[in-house]
Amino acid sequence: MQTIQIRTTQNVFIHYPLASVGDRILGYLLDRFIIILFMLAMGLLLANANVETIWIWVVALVVPYLSYSLLFEIFMNGQTPGKAALNIRVIRTDGTPATVGDFLLRWLFAPIDFGFLGGAIALILVAAGGKGQRLGDMVAGTTVVKLVEQKEITAQEVFVAAEETYQPVFAEAAQLNESDIEIIQRALEVNRDHGNPKPMLAVTEKVKTQLGITTDMPPIRFLYTLIKDFNHLAAR
Repeated sequence: MQTIQIRTTQNVFIHYPLASVGDRILGYLLDRFIIILFMLAMGLLLANANVETIWIWVVALVVPYLSYSLLFEIFMNGQTPGKAALNIRVIRTDGTPATVGDFLLRWLFAPIDFGFLGGAIALILVAAGGKGQRLGDMVAGTTVVKLVEQKEITAQEVFVAAEETYQPVFAEAAQLNESDIEIIQRALEVNRDHGNPKPMLAVTEKVKTQLGITTDMPPIRFLYTLIKDFNHLAAR
């Protein structure tokens, strides 16, 4: 499965899977279905109201049809209703959120991607490229990722209650704060749920350097021990 590296606000790198061609096609079809239903409903409403002014029809039908994806992606943070249903989102290839300018570029090139050869251009580019990009994505520097649900680590798994007689292994854990512990938690989640050890290894080295700890303890055991030590020291 192709992935893209995302840097979180805590400077931890997480790999998200690129949206599959099937997800993108289905999301696109769902959006087309929604906008067609909207246009039919508006058309019936205007017809029943005996509206004959052409610009009212243009505003009510043409403008929503043309601006549907652009407006939704801007106001839904890179998603349309179809994308949201498939749990996929537009982001920049460097992992940062896409901007209004990025969405605008994707929208401007959509007629080329989907208007010629029945969307074959977009399909070929997304399937053949290494970053899941259609032409509009290439120009805007964006791609579409599959949002993976992050499971919460239970208290038994991470926040282990230390017994009263427990002696911390790493007294340096007292230098950490709750934000640091959250970063460690997320790195452990990614390793546990997705089999991706890179964030965990990066956090391990960063913590060791920051706290001046030297140990041969395996990364998973080290981080769990560090959390246990932090909880014990913070509870004093």
